[in-house]
Amino acid sequence: MAKRSSADAIPEDIARLSFEDALAALEKIVRELEEGKVKLNDAIAAYERGAMLKRHCEAKLSEAKAKVDKIELGPQGTVRTASAEID
Repeated sequence: MAKRSSADAIPEDIARLSFEDALAALEKIVRELEEGKVKLNDAIAAYERGAMLKRHCEAKLSEAKAKVDKIELGPQGTVRTASAEID
C-alpha cells in the first residue's frame, strides 16, 4: 500500500467530522465559491479544504459500504457476515 504524503493527509479537524458534518461543510464551501464573492487566495484555500472534505466523505462511505457488504443471509434465514469487496 502506498503511503500518503503529508500534503495528502487529512487534517485532524476534518478527520474527526462525521459524514454528515463533513458533507454540510463541503456544501457550504461550494455555495460560497458559486457565489463568486470570495477573494482568489481564499477561494484556493476553500477549494483545497473542499477536496479534503470530499476525500473524507468518500472514505466514510467506503467504511459504511464495507459494513453493509459484510452482512449476508445464510441458510435457513440465518444472518452471517462475510468479507466485503470494496470497488
